[in-house]
Amino acid sequence: MTIVLKADQLSAGYMGQSVIHDVDLEVRAGEVVCLLGNNGVGKTTTMLALSGELKPIGGSVSFADLGAKAPLHRRAKRGLSYVTEERSVFKGMSARENLRCAGVSVSAVTELFPELEKCINTKGGLLSGGEQQMLTLGRALARRPALLLADELSLGLAPLVVDRLLAAVRTAAKDSGAGVLIVEQHVRKALKYADRVYLMRRGRIELAITADEARSRIDEIERSYLSSASAQNE
Repeated sequence: MTIVLKADQLSAGYMGQSVIHDVDLEVRAGEVVCLLGNNGVGKTTTMLALSGELKPIGGSVSFADLGAKAPLHRRAKRGLSYVTEERSVFKGMSARENLRCAGVSVSAVTELFPELEKCINTKGGLLSGGEQQMLTLGRALARRPALLLADELSLGLAPLVVDRLLAAVRTAAKDSGAGVLIVEQHVRKALKYADRVYLMRRGRIELAITADEARSRIDEIERSYLSSASAQNE
């Protein structure tokens, strides 16, 4: 499979201080990759650096023949969609107007999430959390991105909504050939839809395995990388 995103020895952080160090990862067309780890290990910083929102301190990021310091808007024009952990819905606009601003059709999004049909004329601020996230993800996927970065899609949402979101991501990878990298708190759910996994600790990738292997070692992974005891050792 074609590599759509590659980070090589990537370091990034804030005020000249690295939060992530020497990160190597890649995402191929048509696969879903999970980046997992405890709170505070650098997952969001990694996503910001990969998206072009945060300039790297060292190393490289390869996407669509753009350099490591290419900003987010240039990467977006070349096929990157980035869903941040904060839902990017214009709350004073209707769902329909939100989609119009993004230049995507209502039908493309409601095909992914039929639940939005009944509230397409409702203001974004009056939508439920799940509806807002469906709108946000649907807007991103309707662009048929070559690469989707999604940070905590499931934050604060009911399990059934989480399944709907992750299933849509899986479908985009399978049917459209998008490469997908997700950060996800519902680890066991995420592994049902993933192909590969990177586990991060102390700002570094410590383990890269298939999702099948991760599922078979889930108790060990939760204990070593995702438990409160692990967090205290960071």
